[in-house]
Amino acid sequence: MKPAIPPLFRRDFTLVVIGQIISLFGNAILRFALPLYLLRQTGSAQLFGLVGAAAFIPAVLCSPIGGVVADRVNKRNVMVALDASTAGLILVFGLLLGRAPLVPLMIACLMLLYGIAGAYQPAVQASIPLLTAPEQLTGANAVINMVNTLSSLLGPVVGGVLFGVFGIRPILWVSVGCFFLSAVMELFIRIPHRPQAAAGGVLSTVRQDLGESWRFIRRERPVFLSVMMVLALFNLALSAALIVGIPVAVVQTLGMSDRRLGLTQGAMGLGGLFGGLLAAALGRRLQLRRGSVILLSVSLTVAIMGLALLPGTPPALSWWVLTAMSFAVVALSTLLVVVLSAAAQGQTPPELLGKVMAFIMAVSNCASPLGQAVYGTLFQSCSAWAVLLGASLAAVAIAFYSRRVFHELDRI
Repeated sequence: MKPAIPPLFRRDFTLVVIGQIISLFGNAILRFALPLYLLRQTGSAQLFGLVGAAAFIPAVLCSPIGGVVADRVNKRNVMVALDASTAGLILVFGLLLGRAPLVPLMIACLMLLYGIAGAYQPAVQASIPLLTAPEQLTGANAVINMVNTLSSLLGPVVGGVLFGVFGIRPILWVSVGCFFLSAVMELFIRIPHRPQAAAGGVLSTVRQDLGESWRFIRRERPVFLSVMMVLALFNLALSAALIVGIPVAVVQTLGMSDRRLGLTQGAMGLGGLFGGLLAAALGRRLQLRRGSVILLSVSLTVAIMGLALLPGTPPALSWWVLTAMSFAVVALSTLLVVVLSAAAQGQTPPELLGKVMAFIMAVSNCASPLGQAVYGTLFQSCSAWAVLLGASLAAVAIAFYSRRVFHELDRI
């Protein structure tokens, strides 16, 4: 008789989930409102893309450092400190808004915000296997992804209403409250922690830990490198196009309101929620070798977005198609993220988990800043439909290339 599997929603995992809901909601309304405020104030898609690219760089750089910290420091303390720091950052930004030059202030705030988020997520990812049974990894990852996407659903919708009616400041104060409340709640989480000996100074320790994670991937799981390369290329070709393109298409090309943009980005969150629910329901029936099919489906969905923006299409119809396809893109992407996260967690030793997950996240996202900068210029000088169709064609080629990589990962 097999031993009974303990329930997934035990005390500490439940507190992590609730803390994520509150913290990520505050993050979601900021990520919606701050770039939109910049786009509304300047009217420049190119500046919008460049600022987004600059903001994303710290997320990539801080992710590996966050992985080192997550493996050496109590993960609860990492979450508490970073949420409290974010509350302080937004409070200072709100006090300086209108008193300091907008563009440098926005770049500094977004860079710090994304950097903190990059350091924060490895602690969450590394805590999941410590709070759940091995059989529950896929379900637990699906729950965390659903929380992320639920916040992404509510954040833009609430942010769009608040921004359209009251402006930027109420959003800042709401987010400060969210981060502070999340930090207080996370004080009560108990996550098992085994201290590891430091290798001298801080820089030596970071260098040794990152080297250890690199050696593990290169020697034990070289297929992880191929997966990271595929994801990096896909983010360069397609994800960056959507990060820049959806706000530009809705606000500038279609001339829609902030509320409509909030609904479109809310549909993306709803798609993530649906994808997470579907991943949780399917569990181990999700097959890694089908990853290339998911990437191909995402690519074709973005092509439909481009076709919907062709000249002569009624703006209302274009918006509905864009919103529906945004839902589909994120639903499909969430399926892939859940199954890849569970596979990486299940194949990595616990003492390396934070570092390896952070390494994967950093390499996978490293091309996104370049992509956002390039797409900002393209959307400024070319028609949105042409840019999205071109991005879709590039992504289709990457999806076909990835077929061999996902088959190899599925055989481990």
